[in-house]
Amino acid sequence: MSTSTAASSALPAVEVRKVCTIVEEAFHDGGPPSSTPRRKGAVVAVIRNPFAGRYVETIEPFMEALKPLGLEMAQRLLAALGGDPKRIESYGKGTIVGVNGEHEHGAFWHVPGGYAMREALGGAKAIVPSTTKLASAGARLDVPLHHINAAYVRSHFDAMEVGVSDGPRPDELALILVMGDGPRVHARMGGLKAGDISVWDGQR
Repeated sequence: MSTSTAASSALPAVEVRKVCTIVEEAFHDGGPPSSTPRRKGAVVAVIRNPFAGRYVETIEPFMEALKPLGLEMAQRLLAALGGDPKRIESYGKGTIVGVNGEHEHGAFWHVPGGYAMREALGGAKAIVPSTTKLASAGARLDVPLHHINAAYVRSHFDAMEVGVSDGPRPDELALILVMGDGPRVHARMGGLKAGDISVWDGQR
């Protein structure tokens, strides 16, 4: 993982302190065990927040500086989940902003995080669900997940709790991507099924 990435000299550098990758496998959730576990994974990059401790009116360009990091993280997560984009069925993203930042700084991740996963997965249709909060080091974030091509696929409504023990520090951001390879392990609440997606508008 690179430690500095800037889109241009006019943008703040992206300074990465650490990266964590997490993969979990669920064989059952109290019901019949599955021979093939459902896998979810997350990658977290803890970076310096260049706007912490001060109010800056124009901050949107920093999203451009984060795009290379977003793509690198998406590729790292995909590799941790086996490397085959065709096996990924759900995704989500989130940001934990250190307490010297502001809630709006969590929005830096909307474009670079979401488009990076779409690119890594070959053009997924659905909007990437997202959440953010301002918190101290060690905070956890429930990152929402839904189907990559149709947000109304009920079996894939899920979340993954993600965090790092020593971040974000007050002047940092924790940027998070999450992917999953299938529905909830015992999904049985009806609704649109993944195999019945027909409109391909990102919703149905």
